[in-house]
Amino acid sequence: MTALMARHRPTLYKAIDACNKRYSWTAYPESPSSKIWGAKPPVAGKENFEAMLGSDYPLNQPGEVGRTGAEVSPYTGEPLDITYPKTDIDTLYEAIAVAMPAWRDANPETRLGICLEILDRCAGQLFENAHATMHTSGQSYIMAFAGSGANALDRGLEALAYAAKAMADVPATAQWERQFGKSGAARLDKKYRLMPRGVGVVICCATFPLWNGYPALCASLATGNPVVLKPHPAAILPVALLTTVARQVLEEEGFDPNLVSMVADTRDAPATMALLEHPMTAIVDFTGSPAFGEWIEQHCSDKLVYTETAGCNSVVIESCENLEAMAGAIAHSLCQASAQMCTSVQNIHVPAGGIRVGDGHASFDEVAAALVAAVDKHLHNPQVLCGTLVDEAILATIERYRGLAADHGQLLRDSGPLDYADFPGARTASPLMLEVTEAARDIYRDEIFGPVSFVIKGADAEACLRDATTNARERGAITSHVYSLDEAFLDRAEMAYHNAGASVACNLIGMPINFAAAYSDYHVSGLNPAGNACLADLAFVASRFRIVQSKRM
Repeated sequence: MTALMARHRPTLYKAIDACNKRYSWTAYPESPSSKIWGAKPPVAGKENFEAMLGSDYPLNQPGEVGRTGAEVSPYTGEPLDITYPKTDIDTLYEAIAVAMPAWRDANPETRLGICLEILDRCAGQLFENAHATMHTSGQSYIMAFAGSGANALDRGLEALAYAAKAMADVPATAQWERQFGKSGAARLDKKYRLMPRGVGVVICCATFPLWNGYPALCASLATGNPVVLKPHPAAILPVALLTTVARQVLEEEGFDPNLVSMVADTRDAPATMALLEHPMTAIVDFTGSPAFGEWIEQHCSDKLVYTETAGCNSVVIESCENLEAMAGAIAHSLCQASAQMCTSVQNIHVPAGGIRVGDGHASFDEVAAALVAAVDKHLHNPQVLCGTLVDEAILATIERYRGLAADHGQLLRDSGPLDYADFPGARTASPLMLEVTEAARDIYRDEIFGPVSFVIKGADAEACLRDATTNARERGAITSHVYSLDEAFLDRAEMAYHNAGASVACNLIGMPINFAAAYSDYHVSGLNPAGNACLADLAFVASRFRIVQSKRM
């Protein structure tokens, strides 16, 4: 057993057990509280981040032909002024080809131990990653620490657990014997070798740069494939931090650091297509817009493609016990990260005749008013919950839907800037909420990136469920919610969503309904247009290697 595997084996085994039994567990503290970490790490993390501003990020990779980078903080409106290597793709891939054989021939235990060490060291830089994510992706400090930090690390560890399970299923050797006619027994010694596919390209998104970064890197690297990380032009720094750690660990363990590299670019000079079209690219992991995800699925058929995009996530309200509690849970999703999460609620379906609330009744207008009031309540301290807008274009999206409100229904709640005392120049917007009927399906059936949502008046609860599940099946959904006191309706709703290829949560209150728990929740089903891959299951890793064999008498 390698030293790294011996050190991290308890963590890996615990992750495997958690995946097998689906209970709540985390390997990494989700809170940045100094009560957990002490006083020094939070201060050091901020200082380390600030020291990187205005500098050439040190990443010594082959093929550097200049510098690139144009990140701007959505909190300050100021450029980070950090540059990264601009890379000649062919030169980089030539270096990767040299690195591949030794990594391919390393045993799975060695590769798993190195991946575990990478995650462990990344956990040690959660504070600088939080500031880097905050000032590129626009997340709040708390969300950046947890969602794109500790929770993403857990997803990486989860992918390693499945990689370990998949590789352990294949024995290294076997003895085989069989009688053929009267000539006697044939005895064969058989050997089985796990062969990686090739270079894995990981295309990271702007809002949660490492949400798919950690699991995709771990799934490919552990199974023998080199990885090229391609950050979004707006959020390079968090990916650069991961790349640096991975290269350091590989080199310390005697492997070529070019097994993990990063290709940075800008919107004006993109590099993604060159990576996708390179003949050595064998695996593509993508998180981002549905349009580009669909393009990759259709045009990269010669590669192994894993996509996670988005959909029109829905809530169907048939009845509830406590209107204020239910509205608060839904409103939290409308506000969290300014609805820039793949799990954010967009479409809220409410029967025109209203709903049962405990022993009473609430009209449609009362339900809509409760949702608006709950949003307003969550906005009493918006910086912690909402963060900022990652892209200026979201403001134009809000303006567009504000204009559509009168044509398709009415405006329930207008959007406006949020006041952040710490960051007076922050790019912000509160939730825009529209009331519409199903006649407006054309404007709510696709994901709207940012804080825009719809309260949709359906003929009755069954019509609401039919509309929501049809949209999930045809346009995609990552999260779906139903609120009902009727067990028979909940059963029908579960089956309807499952038939649409979507997962569903029922009657969630008292917790963030956006939350997807590593080791327990299968994130994305792969059965609807919101993505073809799941974080994480055996299918996420098992095809990243294939099996060849030899047999001798």
